Amino acid sequence: MKVRLGYVLFGLAIMVGVALGISSYTFQYANGLSYLSNDPKACVNCHIMQDQYNGWRKSSHHAVAVCNDCHVPHDFVGKYVAKGLNGYHHSRAFTLQDFHEPIMIGPRNAQILQDNCVRCHGDLVSSIAHNTNQAGNVAIKCTQCHREVGHGG
Repeated sequence: MKVRLGYVLFGLAIMVGVALGISSYTFQYANGLSYLSNDPKACVNCHIMQDQYNGWRKSSHHAVAVCNDCHVPHDFVGKYVAKGLNGYHHSRAFTLQDFHEPIMIGPRNAQILQDNCVRCHGDLVSSIAHNTNQAGNVAIKCTQCHREVGHGG
């Protein structure tokens, strides 16, 4: 019985080691640490984001905002939860090649974007930003009229 338990523990240790090794290699290969920064170049680690990055460089927001200013919450926990969820979803989508082209923002991230637009431009848009429809949702999203502000034309 003791010998069997030893084999089981040894096999479990091997599996954990392999999983950690593959995870570490993948994190290193994908430049995982760069996603913890505010550097917009981290967003072009994946070639599919090159058009968005090039558009941002030509946009009116280039001098005042980086990707994280618009695309992640600004509280510490919310920021890293969003980065973690996005990292998981992006890596899964790119690994399995099941993402929409051109890349599109999802509902959760669109709400983060809307909240950040209002956070920065609240004084200018307060009467519009708090205008809700019958369902209680903001009736007019900033990107309905200003779709190309962050990523240029």
